[in-house]
Amino acid sequence: MKLKITDNRKQLPRGKIRTGTWHYLKITLLVFGIAGLWQSLHSLILPLRVLDFVPEAQKNTYLGLLTFSGLIVAMLVQPIAGAISDRSTYKWGRRRPFILVGVLGIALLLPIIGVATSFTVLFLGYCLLQASSNIAQGPYQAFIPETVPSRGRGQASGIKSLLEIAGGAALLLPISRLMDNYLKSGESNWLFISLLILGCITLLLMIYTVVSVKEQRSEKPLISEVMPAWLNTFRIDLKSNRPFMWFLVSRMVVFMGLATVQQFALYFFRDVVGVTDPAAATTRFLIISIVFMLATVLPAGYMSDRIGRKPIAVTSAFMGAAGILLILINQSVSMLMVGASIIGASLGAFISTNWALATDLVAKGEEAKYLGIANMATAGGAALARLIGPVIDFFNQLEPNAGYYVMLLACMIYFIAGGLILLKVKTTGGPIRTAA
Repeated sequence: MKLKITDNRKQLPRGKIRTGTWHYLKITLLVFGIAGLWQSLHSLILPLRVLDFVPEAQKNTYLGLLTFSGLIVAMLVQPIAGAISDRSTYKWGRRRPFILVGVLGIALLLPIIGVATSFTVLFLGYCLLQASSNIAQGPYQAFIPETVPSRGRGQASGIKSLLEIAGGAALLLPISRLMDNYLKSGESNWLFISLLILGCITLLLMIYTVVSVKEQRSEKPLISEVMPAWLNTFRIDLKSNRPFMWFLVSRMVVFMGLATVQQFALYFFRDVVGVTDPAAATTRFLIISIVFMLATVLPAGYMSDRIGRKPIAVTSAFMGAAGILLILINQSVSMLMVGASIIGASLGAFISTNWALATDLVAKGEEAKYLGIANMATAGGAALARLIGPVIDFFNQLEPNAGYYVMLLACMIYFIAGGLILLKVKTTGGPIRTAA
């Protein structure tokens, strides 16, 4: 006998719709810890750990391989976890059980980054860490479209972006000091203190989120509802949802530019600029960009509720290309910092308005699934950015540091392409349609 599967999307409970800055902070606070964790790992900890295991001439290749693989894991896990959470509502609600399990996994897996004795162990630990983090992130990010009315999503997304940026900035400062000590002394205690700080902050913010955010209770779904959600995670009607698809491509390309700068900045400062404290120099560059992100992220989110998401997002992508062009022309420390300020301002505006656009486009009842797919573009862009690692090493072998100039040129092209593609996103047709 064939099992009949009923689509109960309209009957699934949604969180209580609320407005107000405090509510927006409460539902987005966890991102402060998660963003700080990954910013510190990708910009400082992993580049220095890779140097412990691989030849100097191949460091960009190995770092690119490591982070590319982990981000592919993130691309697969996050939307699947989000789609299952759309159906699997338990006593705590649809999202909080996944957040709890995912962040506990982070706390248990982080020590592997410190105890790894080979590149293989580091590789496996990093991929498992990505899987665990994205089990939490997929369901977690549905809180905005699920509990915030459309008129407030620009502000809520701005606060989310603000916390992401602030988390990266606040944790980069102490972690850079600790990791510079690790680089100079080789003593592992500096590394373990860094990992402990990151793990504890994320764990505490998870506890606050699970306790403070209230979800409506519903009956536990049948397996007949959960399994189709898992199987149909990546199923989208391309013909009906062309604006969403163009949105995904644009987001992916812009984040390729951002991820490339962040991932290889430490090696750039070490090899091209020639600083003696590359972790600290990378942190100064990132902090300046973060300060300017903070200056634009909330105003951009606020303005996008009034004049639209797309004009701000397109302009900000082109601004990012201008910042990269300045660095490409002149690699003096002062010009690098000017470039960082322009890139930061552009990314703050882009991240805020682009995510607000995503929350406008998601299908009702499947918010976590579609935002997970939207974050596939983020993770996919970040993953593809890592593939330039072997290209950098190849051109560096032809001529010292030539690979870094190729990298910067590629970043400029990414930003320009992302802005041009975003022009094709039509925002007047309402939310995307779900696949049958």
